[in-house]
Amino acid sequence: MIRVGYAGGTLEIRDVPDPGGLPPRCQWDERSRCWRAPAVDYADVVMAFVRRKLPYEDAARAYGELPGGLQVRREPRPFQAEALEAWRKHRNRGVVVLPTGAGKSHVAAMAIDATRRDTLVVAPTLDLVRQWYDQLRRSFPVPVGVIGGGDYSVQPLTVTTYDSAYIHMEHLGNRFGLVVFDECHHLPGDAYGLAARFCLAPFRLGLTATLERQDGRHAELDELVGPVVYQRDIVELAGEFLAEYDVEHVVVELSPAERLAYDEARGIYRDFVTSNGIRFSRPGAWQQFIQLSARSREGRRAMEAWLRQRQLAFAAPSKLAYLEHLLHVHRNDPTIVFTQDNATAYDIARRFLIPVITHQTKVTERSEILAGLADGTYGAVVTSKVLNEGVDVPSASVAIIVSGSGSVREHVQRLGRVLRKQGDKRAVLYELVAGGTAETFTSERRREHNAYR
Repeated sequence: MIRVGYAGGTLEIRDVPDPGGLPPRCQWDERSRCWRAPAVDYADVVMAFVRRKLPYEDAARAYGELPGGLQVRREPRPFQAEALEAWRKHRNRGVVVLPTGAGKSHVAAMAIDATRRDTLVVAPTLDLVRQWYDQLRRSFPVPVGVIGGGDYSVQPLTVTTYDSAYIHMEHLGNRFGLVVFDECHHLPGDAYGLAARFCLAPFRLGLTATLERQDGRHAELDELVGPVVYQRDIVELAGEFLAEYDVEHVVVELSPAERLAYDEARGIYRDFVTSNGIRFSRPGAWQQFIQLSARSREGRRAMEAWLRQRQLAFAAPSKLAYLEHLLHVHRNDPTIVFTQDNATAYDIARRFLIPVITHQTKVTERSEILAGLADGTYGAVVTSKVLNEGVDVPSASVAIIVSGSGSVREHVQRLGRVLRKQGDKRAVLYELVAGGTAETFTSERRREHNAYR
């Protein structure tokens, strides 16, 4: 009889009478004298035996069935029910793309209820791990474990970070029948992708609001999770299921002194780039600039100039003056101010006496600040990037982008922070751009999404 086992993130397949029917990624391992395949191919391997009516002993799977489903059931929104149905039709494998605030986590809870298998939820941050832990404990009558942040408890329902999944998956990869990848655009890549390949869960659900990656590796999700099975955009759900919103693109002109300083710094930087033949349209150009800038006095001067012109575009006094105006106009509206870097976030916090959240902020302090924004203790908070995704702040209605990257995903995520529907609120996102600077082109790139048209 054919025997299928699990070892170190792979399948070991022994006593196969005819290997011709094995999936193509099964390879003969001479050292172990068995056929071997990535654990992610578990469902394909088993189905190959079922189709050929070959008896087999399954010693690979170590997951069980959940003893109970959802404790509290609420009527799903129509698009949530559609998403679950589409996922079920694709053999319980695939990616669901829904805007922030549309209730992706409820789709996951329904998927767990529908499959009733031991489940691992993988999330990018400890904040999100905490949110998933709280939701799963409220929703299901089984113990919930946590792996990451100093905790290591494996239960029928377990939540972990992507980093911890990468570290532990070769030992845990056969313990779960369903794996949910929250913010699954993080998954493609050499490290996190390996964690998905080490897991044999036949049922897989990916959740994201913004699927595409600038490096194009989102195509790997087809193998790691499954194809996109359902997708709805912000503009389709705004009004009925998400808050109505406005987007204000504000160009702030630099003062004459700021313009002079910017042009001078930009000129020094551009002269160095041109004289050294650096073309940023080519791969590796940025690394080339960093290496060359460290080798000479002119190079270090060029790097200093790049930093100076960047800071002038990100946080020019004229831009901060307009931020002061917006904070006054929206003094009664819960507001989140976004920056590209920590230095600007701390500068704004000191200038306007508002709390700041960066990656250096402890989880407990972060929770207290967000609770203060929700209950009106604070009128606004400023952050760099840590609130881009996954943080639930339903009361926030104003987002102000002082600076950011050219990433479409980041821009959509920041808009999503203020789209949670609460009463009849109408959200607004302000994008402040320093006119006549490189930030203009950055803004054009990140607004290439129908949510901004």
